[in-house]
Amino acid sequence: MKPSQEDRPARLRQPAPGQARGRPPGPGQAEFASALLDPEQPCPGGLRAWNGSDPARRFAVHRNNVVGSLIDALADNFPVVQQLVGTEFFRAMAGLYVRRAPPRSCVLAGYGTDFPAFIDAFEPARGLPYLADMARLEAARVRAYHAADAEPASAASIAAVAAALAQGEPVGALRFACHPSLQALASRHAVVTLWAAHQDGAFEPIEIDRPECALVLRAGLEVLVLPAPAGSTAFVAALQAGSGLGAAADAARAARVDAAAQGRADETAQGPAPAFDLAAALALLLGHGAITAIQGLRSLDA
Repeated sequence: MKPSQEDRPARLRQPAPGQARGRPPGPGQAEFASALLDPEQPCPGGLRAWNGSDPARRFAVHRNNVVGSLIDALADNFPVVQQLVGTEFFRAMAGLYVRRAPPRSCVLAGYGTDFPAFIDAFEPARGLPYLADMARLEAARVRAYHAADAEPASAASIAAVAAALAQGEPVGALRFACHPSLQALASRHAVVTLWAAHQDGAFEPIEIDRPECALVLRAGLEVLVLPAPAGSTAFVAALQAGSGLGAAADAARAARVDAAAQGRADETAQGPAPAFDLAAALALLLGHGAITAIQGLRSLDA
């Protein structure tokens, strides 16, 4: 005989058609998420605690835990920024960011992509004009760490490039494929030197208004931050866009001329910064595995 509705275990019973369920529907996800990040909003209606306790108090605890965990994620991704401003200031600033820009993914490894832009507009941080660029450098390190793997260009390819340069052969048409982790950063401030000082604890006087460039890339499991020649940002961007070596070098030189015309990142206390150094930039890329393939070498294509 088929068991009746009353004979079934309580957890298996289904309400009969037209019969109201025992609990009212809970709040919508959008309402819940909005209240979760805004301490000014009341506890969403319809919440119930399993033990009959006050849902508003339990929701407040959950809200604090969620916001605190997101702030912790930002502290993990931007450790030097936190060291520069102190824990109290950082957590207050990060708390405001969390409420304005909650994560869009459950993976928090890359949370804070636009945190540097937030710092740029954060009035209490205006006294540290280099802080946003430090955040950009640390965000680049996070992206580099999680970028895809790729093998560097072969020793034969690198040797062929070196031979072509030594013999004065035209190399402007060569095209370089860059490692997925490679990024270039240019700053009006000495953020590369400042970041390095926070890694080894060698805190010596730093001329913070000295412009600096850096290449960020991963070698194995280690993320490198390498001081780079001025103009490297435009050079790397052109290579990544598929430009040949000559066009990429021209883009770097043009970017420096434009920066000089606008008074950006070129004049230092020691006078004008040197012109773009193609040989130094190329040696840096090839020497650290930032190039994964080289196209257009006749010695290899033959």
